[in-house]
Amino acid sequence: MKTPTIHRPVALRPVALVAALVLASAGPRAESQDTVTAITNARIMTVGQAGTIDKGTILIKGGKITAVGANVTVPEGATTIDAAGRVVTPGIIDAHSHTAVEGGVNECTNIVTAEVRVEDALDPRDISIYRQLAGGVTAANVLHGSCNSIGGQNATIKLRWGVESGDALLFKGAPPGIKFALGENPKRSSFTGGARRYPATRMGVEVSIRDAFMEAKAYKKEWDAYEAAVKTIAGTRGKSGGPIHSGRSAGGLGGGAVQRPEAPRKNLQMEALKEILEGKRLVHAHSYRADEILMLIDVANEMGFKIATFQHVLEGYKVATEIAKHGAGASTFSDWWAYKMEAYDAIPHNAAIMASHGVLVSLNSDSDELARRLYWEAAKAVRYGGVSEDEAFKMVTLNPAKQLGIDQWVGSIEVGKDADLAIFRAHPFAADTRVEMTLVDGKVMFDRSKDVAARTGVAATLGGAK
Repeated sequence: MKTPTIHRPVALRPVALVAALVLASAGPRAESQDTVTAITNARIMTVGQAGTIDKGTILIKGGKITAVGANVTVPEGATTIDAAGRVVTPGIIDAHSHTAVEGGVNECTNIVTAEVRVEDALDPRDISIYRQLAGGVTAANVLHGSCNSIGGQNATIKLRWGVESGDALLFKGAPPGIKFALGENPKRSSFTGGARRYPATRMGVEVSIRDAFMEAKAYKKEWDAYEAAVKTIAGTRGKSGGPIHSGRSAGGLGGGAVQRPEAPRKNLQMEALKEILEGKRLVHAHSYRADEILMLIDVANEMGFKIATFQHVLEGYKVATEIAKHGAGASTFSDWWAYKMEAYDAIPHNAAIMASHGVLVSLNSDSDELARRLYWEAAKAVRYGGVSEDEAFKMVTLNPAKQLGIDQWVGSIEVGKDADLAIFRAHPFAADTRVEMTLVDGKVMFDRSKDVAARTGVAATLGGAK
């Protein structure tokens, strides 16, 4: 089969290219918001209500999907991508990634580091971005490391290879999140060199989380009281017409002046935890053992917050009912085990069992290398647990989108959603499949035919160098 071909009515700048021997990019091509792109003759796995459409067409304008179906008329002058014999799917979403982070992902100096932010260290030049585009990945949940019981704030990104700043990678509108970690990683960080740090036990990890939220609840109460007082004063001023003055002392004020209370001291660490208590920040909790999963559910219920996802969650199959009751999702590995004692009871049926108990399940990589083949990770849920092909593929598309709160924009091929798409040589679960083209926001970010041509050109150039 031939690679999908693009037919353009006018000359356009080439898409971004990275040859295997150079870390260089031509950058994403500039397109007018009025430009229409049509992907035609494709088998379309919408992962939505329309199911799979044979010989279908997708129209894209302004980075959005404007039409999808078997009888879509392609407007005159549209840029056409002929995907005959190919399969088009939503872009793959990695719900647990550490890609595109410069200088490391762990801030291990304190057991709680909720004030640090992954977005401040994003590196748009990380070659892993391009390599993952070659595997159909278009978005990722970039998490802080796991050496803290409460770690840093995550960054949900789109893989926009060729942009010039970390900010340009950010998925606008994605709810903010934060990384928690249970078990070995936070408790053994005291023994990895440097100064010893509390805690050194599993029970200490639990107490550190509870203590942090006790402090956060007191912090929230102080700010709630302040904001209520300001609101009350604003109402009073509206009636009296007097000015509002800041400060602790009311002495010397006259003429109907109203005293504004002094604001509490801002604490960036507590601000993040306060957002969790208010339901404004998602908790993504690194976990392995069933007993610790139940522990965090109990702490969350006691403190009044929800866990968005348990990450890794290798013993989730033992407590799937409890996870579903809490309303948490689970983002797991397909078949990772034996790499440490906490993974001793891991089984390949984990994803299927949790899903059968009503848990929203995704499959993630936690690896820049494995992220390039997440579609085959999903296929393992069919083999181990009998999950249907459609439901298994949702585990790397629509389900992680729901877990990250971005499913209104991505995760399925539907009108109005972002044109984040992957074009496969064959069905994503086929043994000989590969990604031929990947689009983000309607722009071609990876094109295998151009990539191969670039490699040939680079090899020729280097071969002639003396």
